[in-house]
Amino acid sequence: MYNLNNLLRYLEYLVKDYISIEVMATDKKGILARARAAARETTAVTDEGLRAYMLKVYNYMATGILLTGIIALITFKMSVVTDASGSIVALTEVGNAIYLSGLKWIVMLAPLGVVFYMSFGINKMSASKAQTTFWIFAALMGLSLSSILLVYTGLSVTRVFFICSATFGAMSIYGYTTKRDLTKFGSFLMMGLIGIIIASLVNIFLKSSMMYFVISILGVLIFVGLTAYDTQKIKNMYSASDTGELMGKKAVMGALTLYLDFINLFIMLLRLFGQRR
Repeated sequence: MYNLNNLLRYLEYLVKDYISIEVMATDKKGILARARAAARETTAVTDEGLRAYMLKVYNYMATGILLTGIIALITFKMSVVTDASGSIVALTEVGNAIYLSGLKWIVMLAPLGVVFYMSFGINKMSASKAQTTFWIFAALMGLSLSSILLVYTGLSVTRVFFICSATFGAMSIYGYTTKRDLTKFGSFLMMGLIGIIIASLVNIFLKSSMMYFVISILGVLIFVGLTAYDTQKIKNMYSASDTGELMGKKAVMGALTLYLDFINLFIMLLRLFGQRR
């Protein structure tokens, strides 16, 4: 179930754009001064709007991750029986239903279904509906990712979360501030993502620990790159002329993209540095 969960997280990412010559001669300095002042004013307005837009994207994303974490922890606590040392000794009825019954397929596939729904239906949604759908997706992801706590210790999950947060933050800042055009790396990164999906499918049957390790290393590199690439892409989607409704929907879809980058990077790092129970 855990390996299938990882594969579904990768798939979610895939699913988811007139002045006369005389006047110009006599008042050239005045015109240039007014033009420079207008340009500065326009730039200031754009910068302020862009900051507000990106702040909304990051707030949605961070709140989504927080909601996912809370739901995952609550689900895990309701699903297991532990002894005095904290070791898992049995599953409760809730745990058996979520992790061992046919319901597990719904838990695993539901987030992917929501991603498809948002990706193909965003143009018909209102901003408030898109936001609500994103919260539902984040909650479903919490249910799905709660199985991670069955595999890895809580301490190692916490440690990897902070490592992931620092890495994601650094690369997102780079993507936001760099003057370098990262567009050319997009197709390369997407091909790499498709490659690790195919390799992960093959390894479900091969069960090779070496391939598992290589996929995890490549996955970290790919999602580190995608974090910077997607941040720049989201930044470039901003337009000062957008209506509040359109900007709200852009912010939600931007948050969804960065959320998926973060979750997949977290899973890859956990595979490398997580301590199994």
